[in-house]
Amino acid sequence: MAAHTAPEPAPAWRDTTLTPEARADALIAAMTLREKTAQLVGVWVGADAGGDEVAPHQHEMGPAPDLATLLPYGLGQLTRPFGTAPVDPALGALSLLRTQQRIAAANRFGIPALAHEECLAGFAAWGATAYPVPLSWGAAFNPELVRAMAAAIGRDLRAVGVHQGLAPVLDVVRDARWGRVEETIGEDPYLVGTIATAYVQGLESAGVVATLKHFAGYSASRAGRNLAPVSMGPRERADVILPPFEMTVREGRPRSVMPAYTDTDGLPSTADQALLTGLLRDTWGFTGTVVADYFAIAFLATLHGVAEDRSAAAGQALAGGVDVELPTVDAFGQPLFDAVVTGAVPERLIDRALRRVLVQKAELGLLDADWSPVPAALAGADLSDPQALRGLVDLDRPANRALATDLAEQAVVLLRNDGLLPLRDPARIALIGPNADEPTAVLGCYSFPVHVGGQHPGTPLGIELPTLREALAAEFKGSELRTVRGVTVDGEDTAGIAEAVRAARWADVVVLALGDRAGLFGRGTSGEGCDVESLELPGRQRQLMEAVVDSGTPAVVTLLAGRPYALGRAVTGAAGIVQCFFPGEAGTRALAGVLSGRVNPSGRLPVSVPAHPGIQPSTYLAARLAQAGEVSSTDPTPAFGFGHGLGYSEFAWSDLEVREAETGTDGAFRLAFRLRNTGTRAGTEVVQLYLHDPVAGVVQPVQRLVGYRRIPLEAGAACRVELTLPADLAGFTGRDGGRVVEPGALELRISASSTDPRLTVPLRLTGPARALDHTRRLHPTVTVHSLPPAAVP
Repeated sequence: MAAHTAPEPAPAWRDTTLTPEARADALIAAMTLREKTAQLVGVWVGADAGGDEVAPHQHEMGPAPDLATLLPYGLGQLTRPFGTAPVDPALGALSLLRTQQRIAAANRFGIPALAHEECLAGFAAWGATAYPVPLSWGAAFNPELVRAMAAAIGRDLRAVGVHQGLAPVLDVVRDARWGRVEETIGEDPYLVGTIATAYVQGLESAGVVATLKHFAGYSASRAGRNLAPVSMGPRERADVILPPFEMTVREGRPRSVMPAYTDTDGLPSTADQALLTGLLRDTWGFTGTVVADYFAIAFLATLHGVAEDRSAAAGQALAGGVDVELPTVDAFGQPLFDAVVTGAVPERLIDRALRRVLVQKAELGLLDADWSPVPAALAGADLSDPQALRGLVDLDRPANRALATDLAEQAVVLLRNDGLLPLRDPARIALIGPNADEPTAVLGCYSFPVHVGGQHPGTPLGIELPTLREALAAEFKGSELRTVRGVTVDGEDTAGIAEAVRAARWADVVVLALGDRAGLFGRGTSGEGCDVESLELPGRQRQLMEAVVDSGTPAVVTLLAGRPYALGRAVTGAAGIVQCFFPGEAGTRALAGVLSGRVNPSGRLPVSVPAHPGIQPSTYLAARLAQAGEVSSTDPTPAFGFGHGLGYSEFAWSDLEVREAETGTDGAFRLAFRLRNTGTRAGTEVVQLYLHDPVAGVVQPVQRLVGYRRIPLEAGAACRVELTLPADLAGFTGRDGGRVVEPGALELRISASSTDPRLTVPLRLTGPARALDHTRRLHPTVTVHSLPPAAVP
């Protein structure tokens, strides 16, 4: 009788009763150097349209890698399996499934890759919901709605096998000429931090790793040029650029961070040990992975000139705190391997990064013995017939579209209204402008139809994108609509302006459809690498706008854009101005709804709209000497300031009650006021809290946002708003480089915008100056109590 042989025990790294850290340590101990470095790189791939394995993506930085050579050692990440080519989502999920099977089978530990995707304004995949861009998130001033949107995005990513999303962007706008303004949340660090935190919480709630970017200072480049050097001092960095990251790391608990491409005062973020290790990890307590922006490690040698070659670049990035190279194997491949073999890079740095990577894979279940490559979207499906799967996965479900609609409607900003809006069933509407009949005018540069679809002409958009002409026709069914383009977005031909003026004179009202065309690296007027020299409307749009405004027919200027633009005579001459920042697939319907009055606008500007095209850089967050004055012949006063936005309801702010106007530097201020909707329809007010510090140890901005709250009220209804403001909110970076709250006078401005204070409260801090650290209080408490009808006169 044969002797019974007991099965070998499972290796410790498969043991789910151990901590992820213990499992990672056990696996590291069993790996060769080649297997270790393989976990620190990704491969850029594209899903196969027929459901076969993904194919390596050929890009401009080098030849596509040979998977047969790489995979026996394992693979850290798969880059954009859905976001590289248009593929039916179900077949893309099958393609990813089969590739993960191959990856796990090829390496001796059976470890799959972690798949990541872009998700800046929705899952960047064919057929997925196109939500409004982040600048619209800022305009909505609604963290709860952004959290719900991000959770929906995360569920879609996870359902098809994606583990990590490369969002959100936490860059604070410093110069609106920068092409990536559309990807940001706005020009105020508190707004950026609160909205980004909500996005991270939503994405992570779905089990998807959120990635904060770009850490730190990318948006502060000289002259607003993409990837240009950054010259800000440590105080601006500490008080403007870093607070959103600090808040989001602390409250959102993201599991990944991406360094910025740029260098600050000569030090590239990708190799900045004080930033990526000292501040991020040692001070803030971040424990996740730091993933390099695409090709950023090689840029240390090729663009920054701080490394002699890719081996040196890999050593600097690894020592700085970068754990994973994206998008594909390059500096962290053979160059890093060689640097370790020669002793130029200590293997302990490899192990440090690898431990973080493997801990994350353990947390995601990728090291479990029962791991399955089958994603939830394909669970139970017959995988033997790929074509039968086509259409099985819906990434633009009704629930998604409802969220996209809510956010688009709440993000529309009514800048000006002379009383014409909402339109009252005009008999004849002239729709004039380059964005009148363009379906992609609502999309930013990282939306799939723009980012990828443009490279595949003839491919269907994959989602419904009604044009503004179609949306107006549906909204104003009894009106005759005439559409004239007039000019292109960025062309120089003005021959169509005369026809536009004739159409304007024919009409009872004109809707001007102006703005941007999103694109990449000069292929658009907004987007990555699409920086501008001034904030003049692109092409000949200003000439068209002014000709139509001067026609004698009331004109409403609408903008579908990625940044704010100077609007010339329209600021005083147009009957109305409606600003939308690439509002996504529901955007034109939301805009049409505001014009008709079906939607009561409640959006607020997340960035200032300039009065003049050449006054840059300029944001509301500026010191006294940056304001208008006799010391300069230029005037940076905006046409419409940060936080501005009108609606079809009026609100009264009254009955201020100051309960505690003086407190110690470790205390809190307390006050309350009444807010009433005095209009005839339900509406929403956005209460904004600005702090003014008249005398401080270092120069301060004239005011800065420290809190806000959207408050919806029915017509005639009122509420009591109670505020508690911790003294910590008055803190700033002092002369010694540390954060401090100082005694002295303050002023709280309870405002409808940065240019419209409604209630002003003098405050005073007493006692000694107090040092603050990363555990300081970050938010006021805003409590809203409905008042009974009897209490509303």
